[in-house]
Amino acid sequence: MQLDIVTPMASSDPDHRSRRRGTPAPDGGSAEGGDAGEPVWLDPAEKEAWTGLISLALLLPGRLEAPLQREAGLTLFEYLVLSHVSEAPDRRLRMSELAHLANGSLSRLSNVARRFEQRGWLRRFPDPEDGRVTIAELTDAGFAVVEAAAPVHVRSVRELVLDPLTAADQRALARLAAKLRTRPADLA
Repeated sequence: MQLDIVTPMASSDPDHRSRRRGTPAPDGGSAEGGDAGEPVWLDPAEKEAWTGLISLALLLPGRLEAPLQREAGLTLFEYLVLSHVSEAPDRRLRMSELAHLANGSLSRLSNVARRFEQRGWLRRFPDPEDGRVTIAELTDAGFAVVEAAAPVHVRSVRELVLDPLTAADQRALARLAAKLRTRPADLA
């Protein structure tokens, strides 16, 4: 059974698109559906936007990761960790900032960092100015790994994301991503 998130009534309800959370509906209820707590269903345009976004969010990571795995032996997350540290001043980043940039939890990052330390790609140490903070530093060996993997990743990004888009599409994509991006602290 498939749950359709577009209500059959959406297209016949002229006020549907203008109603949002907490705003009155024509029947005196609220956008949540009145006393029953029913959601405001997606209209066809909203559903198309949502399903397009979620399809990309679920599809792209695997397509970007496959060539990295095949040619460099790295997951997408591992590549992002190495890449972000390689671009930081002195190839050093706070672990908390690195987790945010790589879009992962601190515990996931710590596991990857431990493996990278064992391979000689990364080292961690307390921040000399604040001992509560841990700094990740990319070694020369780690830099060589990311340097070798970068062309593989860039080819995939161009092929799967950038090349099909015009310059205006790319600017729109960047603008939309900025609007939708949130930090974990923003959700609390």
